[in-house]
Amino acid sequence: MPTYEYICTGCGYEFEEFQSIASEPISVCPNCKAAVQRKISGGSGVIFKGSGFYITDYKKSADKSSEKKSEDKSTSKAS
Repeated sequence: MPTYEYICTGCGYEFEEFQSIASEPISVCPNCKAAVQRKISGGSGVIFKGSGFYITDYKKSADKSSEKKSEDKSTSKAS
C-alpha cells in the first residue's frame, strides 16, 4: 500500500496517509476541516549499494573455503 501526501488548501497543513490504491482520496483536512489536495510525488527510488548483486556475493564462508581448496588442488595438479 502506498503512502499519499496531502496538503490543505485552507491552512497549508501537510500530512501523509498510508492507504490502499483502491480507496477514495482524503478530502477533508484533519487539522481545520477544509478541503485538501493530494500532492504529486515522484515516488521512491531504489538505490543499490555495494560491489554488485550476483549469486557470488551471497555465498557462505564455508563455500568459499571449499572453493579455495579445490582451486589449490587444481593448481597443484597443473604444476
